[in-house]
Amino acid sequence: GVFLYSHLRQKVRAAEALAQKYRQQQEALSAQLQVVYEHRSRLERSLQKERGEHKKTKEDFLVYKLEAQEALNKEKQDSMNRYGALSSQHKILKNQHEDVKKQLLDLQLQHNSLKLEHRKTLETHSQKYAQLQQEKDSEVTNLQDTVFKLREESKLLRKAHQEVHSQLLSAQ
Repeated sequence: GVFLYSHLRQKVRAAEALAQKYRQQQEALSAQLQVVYEHRSRLERSLQKERGEHKKTKEDFLVYKLEAQEALNKEKQDSMNRYGALSSQHKILKNQHEDVKKQLLDLQLQHNSLKLEHRKTLETHSQKYAQLQQEKDSEVTNLQDTVFKLREESKLLRKAHQEVHSQLLSAQ
């Protein structure tokens, strides 16, 4: 009985030692599990925080994207309006340019015809001037001849007058 008692006592001690060992292991595992739970809790909080920040960033990005799209659309509309205005102004200026080109062509034609007319008039006047100059020279020559003849005649008449005067004096 003592042997059995001693044997059972050893078994109980061994079981208690084993139980103690398992309790220590359980406590160590419990402490590790506590650490793991705390770490998991921190990770979940961090994940929730990251999700919140991601959601906020995503919303901010969507707002930014919407604003950028609106700004782009507005800029595009402004550009189209400016393009339309410039296009109509270009058409007006092109039409004006065509009109000015046409006027220039008309004025060049008119200038050429006036130049030709001026040349003809100048030639006509030059011819008339030359003819009048010739007529004048001819008339001057005739008048000089007439003056010369009249002087000669005047000399002859004076001579004759003097002869008549001399004859009268002689006759008296």
